[in-house]
Amino acid sequence: MQPPTPRVDPRLPGYLLEPLTGGWSGETFLATPSPGAGGGDRLVVRFFADARHAPDAARVQAALLDRVRDVVPVPTVREVHDGEGVLPGLLVTELLPGERGDLVLARLVAEHRGVGRREDGRREGGPREAGRRAEDDLRSLGRALGRAAGTLAATPMPRTGLFAGADLRIEPFGLWLPDWVDTHAPGLVEAGWSDGEVAGLRKVAERAAVDLEGAAPCLVHSDLNPKNVLVDAATLQITGVLDWEFAHAGHPATDLGNLLRFDREPAYAEGVLHGWSAAAAAATVADGRHRHRVVRLARSADLVALVELAARAETNPVVRQARAHLRAIARTGDAGAAP
Repeated sequence: MQPPTPRVDPRLPGYLLEPLTGGWSGETFLATPSPGAGGGDRLVVRFFADARHAPDAARVQAALLDRVRDVVPVPTVREVHDGEGVLPGLLVTELLPGERGDLVLARLVAEHRGVGRREDGRREGGPREAGRRAEDDLRSLGRALGRAAGTLAATPMPRTGLFAGADLRIEPFGLWLPDWVDTHAPGLVEAGWSDGEVAGLRKVAERAAVDLEGAAPCLVHSDLNPKNVLVDAATLQITGVLDWEFAHAGHPATDLGNLLRFDREPAYAEGVLHGWSAAAAAATVADGRHRHRVVRLARSADLVALVELAARAETNPVVRQARAHLRAIARTGDAGAAP
């Protein structure tokens, strides 16, 4: 069990820490100046307390944010601290404006389906007109997110691997999807999978591995979904891409697969694909303009994350969704299947 993360930290005098909503790790906090502390900015504090984190994880994250700030919008780093005794490493960044993308997306989906009302009062013209506006907004939001993923896909890396150290050297790793399934099979069985379901998933992984071969490596966020993106609710433009913990050098379709994993509203998905294709053209395979091929690559690349999520011992809403989707994939033999 990881040690409890403190609500006050001696390295941040004058600040009180409150958990930020939206994350499942319990490691991200809003730092607010204590009453009587003389003011100061509100900040975001990320602790690196879990055993999965390398000793220099906070410095790696800081270096990544510095590396990508000319590519996508990210927060400015204020402080970095290595772990000290019982205190975990931590990263302090500015608090960016904007609303979590998953909340914006959910609101637009509700409006499009006629069960919500825009907070800005844009309802004139009746429900049908409001639904059309929401559909247009879904495409706009999708395009903004797709452009971010495509921009990363167009950022080449010299090799596939994990970032290590403050110099962001790349430590190569080899991952073949069928072996990845085999490695995580015990966790799937523990979660209630049958041997037949595991075998079905492995067959899907074998086909996906062939599809993914030969792509030039690029910069991958690897957790790029609306929950980790801040959005200006009025313009639907991205104000910040957050949580780079799983960033690596990998396949150009990985982030696209994440964006399309659970959120499949047609207008949104259309916008994501349009934005990604426009931004990632230089990094796409020869026939990457064809929608079916691009989506198939995205679903194949996303299997890596789905398998890891579904095999985890802990349970949270994302893990439950991953298990449901992966089981549908195993049953149907289709990497794009949904429950």
